[in-house]
Amino acid sequence: MKKVILAIMLGVMVTSCTENNRVKNWGGDGTLTLPKGQKLINVTWKENQVWYLTREMTPQDSCQIYKFHEESSWGVMEGTYTIIETK
Repeated sequence: MKKVILAIMLGVMVTSCTENNRVKNWGGDGTLTLPKGQKLINVTWKENQVWYLTREMTPQDSCQIYKFHEESSWGVMEGTYTIIETK
């Protein structure tokens, strides 16, 4: 019975987290598609929020896909955010 209750509690915790929380705290993958016509300059974590700096794309800019990786001390529960630019 204890295992069932623990499994239910764990399931509720995992499904109630936002994608940011899940990626940062538990590892895994998340995806962020930037608003159309925005070029990524920088990205960082602030607590459980992802903050990103963008600028308007110029006609010469091409769209890129970026991988924002976490590298933990123990090599477990590492997260990756994929950031996608669109024109």
